[in-house]
Amino acid sequence: MPNYSEKPTIIFDMDGTLLDLAYDDFIWNELLPVRYTKQHECTLEQSKETLFSFYQQHNHTLKWYSSRFWTSQVGVDVLALQIEHKHKVAKRQGCIELLSYLKENNYPMWIATNADYAGLQFKLEETGLRDYFDVIVSSETLGHAKEFIEFWQVLQQEHPFDPSNCYFIDDTEKVLNGAKTFGIEQLYSIQQPSSAKAARETCNYPMLSALTDLITILESEALTKDEEQKKYA
Repeated sequence: MPNYSEKPTIIFDMDGTLLDLAYDDFIWNELLPVRYTKQHECTLEQSKETLFSFYQQHNHTLKWYSSRFWTSQVGVDVLALQIEHKHKVAKRQGCIELLSYLKENNYPMWIATNADYAGLQFKLEETGLRDYFDVIVSSETLGHAKEFIEFWQVLQQEHPFDPSNCYFIDDTEKVLNGAKTFGIEQLYSIQQPSSAKAARETCNYPMLSALTDLITILESEALTKDEEQKKYA
């Protein structure tokens, strides 16, 4: 295996990549509409229509990921709602196996998430993932959503890394597009971000059907590099 300094930085998204997106789907698509109905004394159908309109308006913006924004927008304490049901937060299958392998083999590991800072903190505490990572950043603290190149520019300024020696894994294609525009070459998506939904059939990026598939990919790359180094030794 290459030396630590030569190993690629592995950057993970959180929700839908390391964590099962079924939790977030439950909060935003099932529970919040019910709470909104009670708060505003409307029908569930009206609630879903209103929330869907809000979602469409703010999707892929920093506001979309902000608990404070949604609390002010819908009149329901969204962060409290998430924490109330934090027991439903779940790691995706193979998450710990992959992270343990990467840690044991001294790969630099980062989390780059669009989750706001408060949401990030309670999920890290609930899942026990914090100690695996060298760098953990929220788009809220960088001032740009991951969909945009500015996020990656600020991230590199604050935490220098080599985009050509980096893997980024995310379940959202628009986010991967932003990372590609910035210059990250090794990009992977997730075939089944939510255990409550069917696996995807197509994507413009290679998909990991299991998180542990990344181990095979990294070992193959390390073997190729070792063989190339021996040729010039």
